[in-house]
Amino acid sequence: MPLFAHASGPAQITVTEARDRAQAGEAVLLDVREADEYAAGHAPGSVWQPLIAVAAGADLPTAAQGRPVLAICRSGNRSQKAAELLAARGVDVSNVSGGMRAWATAELPVHDNAGHDGQVI
Repeated sequence: MPLFAHASGPAQITVTEARDRAQAGEAVLLDVREADEYAAGHAPGSVWQPLIAVAAGADLPTAAQGRPVLAICRSGNRSQKAAELLAARGVDVSNVSGGMRAWATAELPVHDNAGHDGQVI
């Protein structure tokens, strides 16, 4: 049984739970937004793969392979779709409710690609 199983599809997880699990090394944050969105601001330590690549069946980034995945996007809609697709492939995956908007609202760190303070676009 997957770590974050949910009877009606991929489990939902809050941004603080996602941060805690990622920081503890229990799971990998997978940002499924577009490249410009990720570059402008993402969760530190997250890995990136756009939804279109997930939908096409691309291999997960190396850091996420064989590990529980926490899918995140801007609002939680694209990451929900990604979570459903990944779950169908047998990936242990949860959707981060509220996405990066909720992450920023919770005053969790957001970095740009240079490691500076970023913004959610």
